Amino acid sequence: MAHLLVVEDDPQLRAALVRALRERGHAVATASAGMAGLDAAVTHRPDLVVLDLGLPDVDGGQVLRMLRSVSDVPVIVATARDDEPQIVAALEDGADDYIVKPFGSGQLEARIKAVLRRLGKGEPDEPEPTVRVGGLLVAPSAREVTLDGERLDLTPREFDLLCYLARRQGQVVSRRELLAEVWQQPLGGADKTVDVHLSWLRRKLGETAQRPRYLHTVRTVGVKLAAPGEEPSAGDGPAPGGGPAPGGGPAPGDGPAPGDGSPSGEGSTSGEGSTSGERSTSGDGSTSGEGSG
Repeated sequence: MAHLLVVEDDPQLRAALVRALRERGHAVATASAGMAGLDAAVTHRPDLVVLDLGLPDVDGGQVLRMLRSVSDVPVIVATARDDEPQIVAALEDGADDYIVKPFGSGQLEARIKAVLRRLGKGEPDEPEPTVRVGGLLVAPSAREVTLDGERLDLTPREFDLLCYLARRQGQVVSRRELLAEVWQQPLGGADKTVDVHLSWLRRKLGETAQRPRYLHTVRTVGVKLAAPGEEPSAGDGPAPGGGPAPGGGPAPGDGPAPGDGSPSGEGSTSGEGSTSGERSTSGDGSTSGEGSG
C-alpha cells in the first residue's frame, strides 16, 4: 500500500481517482488547488503525488517546480495536455512520469508501481491468487487459463477480458465498464468490440450465446461470468449476433469488428492502438474520465 496525494480540481475525476486507487489498496489524500496540494505534499509527505496541470489558482507546472525545491517526493503528472513541449517541460521540471487523460486506473496503477519500484520505495508485488469459476481456473499473475484441466490459448485482450470478469464472478458488468477497464476507453467506444471478443471467448470456452455455460448476457445491462449450473439472473439471454450461425459459419455480427483481427492475431479495435499479431498473454486493463486539466 502506498500513501498517495491526488491534486486535481475536477470533483468528478478526483472522486473517480480516489475510488479506483483505494480499491487497489492505497491510502489517498486529495487537494483541489495548487497551493493546497503543495502544502499537503510538504506537510504529510506522501509516497507519491498525482498532479494535474490545469489548476484554478496556480499552474501545475509552477506547483511542480516549487515542490521540487523543497521535496524529492515522486510526482506523476496527469493532465489532458498532450503536446510534446508540455511533456518535455514537465519532465525537465522534475516529474517522474507523465500520463495523458483519459486513462484507465490500471495504467495509472502500473505507473505508480513502476515509479516507486524505480526509486526503491515500492513493496514487492505478491502474486495474485488464482480465481476458480467452476472448472475454469484463471491465474492473473501467470496469465494462464485452464478449462477442465486443459490450458486455453487466449490472445492478450481475451485474457484481460476474461480475467476482469473472473475477478467479478457472479456480478453483471456493463459494456461501458469493460471498455473503460479492459480497453481503457473511459469516454466510450464501440460496444461491438466487446461483443466480438466475448464471442471469441465463448468459442474457446465451448459454448455459444444461445447455450451459455460461463458467459451469461443480461439484456440491456451487460455480461457476467458464472459457473455452469448457477442460476442466471432474470433477463439473461443471448448477446445480439453471438454464437455460430446455421451451417457452422459465424453468426451475423460474430466476425471481427471494424479494425479487429481474428482470434489468433488481434487487429486494432475501435479507439484502440494496433495490436496486430498479438500472441503473448501480456496486457493491461483499467477507469478515469477526462478532467479539466
